[in-house]
Amino acid sequence: MTRTGTVLDRIVERTSADLAERRRRVPEGALRAQAHEQAPPVPLVPALRADRVSVIAEVKRGSPSRGLFAPEADAAAVAMDYLAGGAAALSVLTDEPFFHGSLKDLAVVARLAHASPGPVPVLRKDFLLDPYQIVEARAHGADAVLLIVAVLDRWQLAELLGVTWELGMEALVEVHDESELATAVEAGARVIGINNRDLRTFTVDLTVSERLAPLVPADRVVVAESGIHSVADVERLARAGIDAILVGEALMMAPDRRAIVQALGSVEVVRCRGS
Repeated sequence: MTRTGTVLDRIVERTSADLAERRRRVPEGALRAQAHEQAPPVPLVPALRADRVSVIAEVKRGSPSRGLFAPEADAAAVAMDYLAGGAAALSVLTDEPFFHGSLKDLAVVARLAHASPGPVPVLRKDFLLDPYQIVEARAHGADAVLLIVAVLDRWQLAELLGVTWELGMEALVEVHDESELATAVEAGARVIGINNRDLRTFTVDLTVSERLAPLVPADRVVVAESGIHSVADVERLARAGIDAILVGEALMMAPDRRAIVQALGSVEVVRCRGS
């Protein structure tokens, strides 16, 4: 990716530095041994294919654009609310410096999600740059990972997808424009996330999903991310052909998380994308 001095650049630089330190503390071999002790990953694609829009509910305490908005949130309690509300999958932000998450949160949420009557897949949401981080995600119970096209070149994306599938996991491949979408489709991404937030400027615009979703092949799962606050937003995105939504801040700030997950997941999917 081209460095332009944005917050995204600073996140990637800090992530690279932190990764080097974690690799020194815990060798990849040890992580792989821990990963192999985990139960088989819960499949993400079937979880997101339904007659109604699937909700990926996110555990998120803060962000660079909003600062800390739920600093005291307990990951386990939040996850239980989401599961009670019928979330199709859970997402856990594990970046510490900028989003105030942790791998500990991931492990806690994964244990709860996998112990529910119908196991629910868990996504590690972070800025993944290296295969080590994917093994790290699996070792902490993740079933899927986020791969952001904006921070990866084509070869990195292909490598990380390969490692993800090798471990039996799935990837949510995130795009923000037509060029990134073409890269994701060409790489074989099965789940494509359309981020309505520009990671360089942090502006949010739901028309990004409305513009890109119709371009995604019908055999892929489309997830709309960011800027989703109401049932009206979900209905608008459903008309564009999305299958699922990923929501964090709006759920974290809701007085009744269970109720809002139920409400957002009540919208019928519109099968309108071509092949």
